[in-house]
Amino acid sequence: GLVIDGQTLNIIFQAGLEEKFLALTKHCRSVLCCRSTPLQKSMVVKLVRRQLKVMTLSIGDGANDVSMIQAADVGIGISGQEGMQAVMASDFAISRFKHLKKLLLVHGHWCYARLAKMVIYFFYKNVSYVNLLFWYQFFCGFSGSTMIDYWQMIFFNLFFTSVPPLLFGVLDKDVSAETLLGLPELYKNGQ
Repeated sequence: GLVIDGQTLNIIFQAGLEEKFLALTKHCRSVLCCRSTPLQKSMVVKLVRRQLKVMTLSIGDGANDVSMIQAADVGIGISGQEGMQAVMASDFAISRFKHLKKLLLVHGHWCYARLAKMVIYFFYKNVSYVNLLFWYQFFCGFSGSTMIDYWQMIFFNLFFTSVPPLLFGVLDKDVSAETLLGLPELYKNGQ
């Protein structure tokens, strides 16, 4: 890991040493910026996103972390003693830092798996629907007549578009939470 303070970040950004700083951070698993201004924090996140083209996650607990949280791809706010500004600006909110592991490994895995299945579901639902209408046009001689009543089409899309996502969201958990916490490498399987 790398721990860097605000004065050092100021020297890096003013002297144009961003490339050397990034070369150093590539060898680190995590980078911790302490005693830095909100602008410096957001500049570090933007620099990493722009130069390395990676997904960034920022975690903060106060008003001084809002710009950093908003600059990242995923922002997590910790509700705490410094107020609720970070929580209001974040994508996800947790009450304690210890909940981060469960948020990423368990809920992140479940959400990733659910979204992947739902994309495939919507694709095949629409393919089957359009395929039915396509073959009907051969049957009716391309007259332009509608095969399905307007209300039936509305209820078909309403039922097959709203009910399955609700069921997937509530019931679909491919691996238990205990297994995901015990084997963090399972998160990579979905990717």
